[in-house]
Amino acid sequence: MNRPDTEVLASWGPSNTWTLGWHLADRAAHLPDRPFLAIGTDPADTFRQAHEHATRLASRLAGTGIRPGDFVLVMAPTTKATVYGWFALSLLGAVDVPLNPAYRGQTLVHGVNLPAARVLLADSAALHRLYEVAARLHTLQTVVLIDDSPAPAPPPEARFQVVRLADLPEHPHSPHTPRHSDLSTVLYTSGTTGPAKGVMMTHAQTHTIARECVEGLRITGEDVFYCFHPLFHMAGRFGAVYSALVAGCPVVLDPVFDPATWIDRIRACNATVSIAHGPMIEMIYQQPRRPDDADNPLRALLAAPLPAAIGADFEQRFDVRALETWGMTEVTACCWRPYDSELRPGSAGRPRDDLVEIAIVDPETDEVLPPGQVGEITVRPRHPWIIMQGYLGMPEQTVKAWRNLRFHSGDAGYLDTDGHLYFVDRLGDRIRRKAENISSYDIEYAAATYPGVLECAAVGVPASHSEDEVKLYLRCSDNSTVDLRDLFTHLVANLPHSMVPRYIELVDELPRTPTDKIRKQALRERGVTATTWDYKAAGLSIRQISQQLESASPREGTA
Repeated sequence: MNRPDTEVLASWGPSNTWTLGWHLADRAAHLPDRPFLAIGTDPADTFRQAHEHATRLASRLAGTGIRPGDFVLVMAPTTKATVYGWFALSLLGAVDVPLNPAYRGQTLVHGVNLPAARVLLADSAALHRLYEVAARLHTLQTVVLIDDSPAPAPPPEARFQVVRLADLPEHPHSPHTPRHSDLSTVLYTSGTTGPAKGVMMTHAQTHTIARECVEGLRITGEDVFYCFHPLFHMAGRFGAVYSALVAGCPVVLDPVFDPATWIDRIRACNATVSIAHGPMIEMIYQQPRRPDDADNPLRALLAAPLPAAIGADFEQRFDVRALETWGMTEVTACCWRPYDSELRPGSAGRPRDDLVEIAIVDPETDEVLPPGQVGEITVRPRHPWIIMQGYLGMPEQTVKAWRNLRFHSGDAGYLDTDGHLYFVDRLGDRIRRKAENISSYDIEYAAATYPGVLECAAVGVPASHSEDEVKLYLRCSDNSTVDLRDLFTHLVANLPHSMVPRYIELVDELPRTPTDKIRKQALRERGVTATTWDYKAAGLSIRQISQQLESASPREGTA
């Protein structure tokens, strides 16, 4: 049972402590020699060292004219310098805007120009991407290099200068104490269906994410948090680093995700808690089993989501409690599987009723739906400032998302009679077929149970009568040996007929966003190709196969 909303916030302390800078100073004062931040196998800096590094960087960056409330971009890989650059900006009262270091072209132009930032922190590897689009970066004035690599001069069309952080003199500045309601960060969404949206997050919201992880994973100062998510993602930034800061425990950031060595890295850093998204969990699960898989220190894994088909076996195989959550950058991780509860395959747990109200509504009428009925997941905060304050520079997108005092997630799901949330699909992935709205989730779930399937994605492709045909993309362990007729029979046996895909295509890889989500829009746009298998063209019939399966099934009373 969740605590009353007034009680939970009181337990977090006064709202003036809900900032990263406050926690950094507090941990440096009270836990100065405790290890805090490590990158890979490098030695960890202590809380005192982290505070000193961040304070020194803040004094140097102050000389660039950064003021409280200024948007400042960060485009760098997972390093200590990147983390301390983020901390320094927080100490200055600036709003940090992390960019994916792989951004280039129009994506990079959009990410830089949207906040109209004057200053960007980067490593030298990002410079050539910035130089490629230099003429289109309208407000950028200064690029501060946070590493020591040589840097070529900007092209003539660049409006910005490049300076080294190490060359900047320390500049006296007055400490800034932000309010919990002030903007802290702007995080870009994946932007799979359009330009990336900049989610405006307050200090209260980022602190809430950290607290949710601390409480949901039961993190204490005795834990070690291992994370391979990048720092431009909510999971790595607030789910791992900030939650470790709040809990007063070490955090190990791994710049590389390698499913083949994941369990070895867990052991190497003696990690007790970690975090992973569904595709990454599947990749880890697909690695060859070893007799010592369960011999590891990991006790809790935040899973977003936990793939239902493998969840129970994953927990048993690695002897870990996988705590599924539902959330998004806009509304935090506001739904959790209770720590001591039994695994419910497919369930994202229960809403944090002390923080938010979750309701399932009809996407067209906004009427609240009863338990068990699929609709759009909406979120209403019970406290001010703990979810996003809108999309930066996109008022029309903000208005579209906020209706009837609820944030409309664009996710389809349902609540059962016990109040557990089940995510079904993105509404944009919903398929209209034979007068029914069907979800790709069930199709993919059935396909994933076929031997040799590594991952899959179901999408709707245009058909006659303004409806869709279902196309299923599959990546298998050995595409050359897949018997598509047998796979089709498997799908007929495991799905309502309206959900059985007409088209199947074997692929070597599926397109993904920088945060490893499958880009279904790209798959829909690919449509039916010359390599697409069509069960009708193959002379097969769903009805006929279904009848054959029924006739082959043992009857009651037979051996």
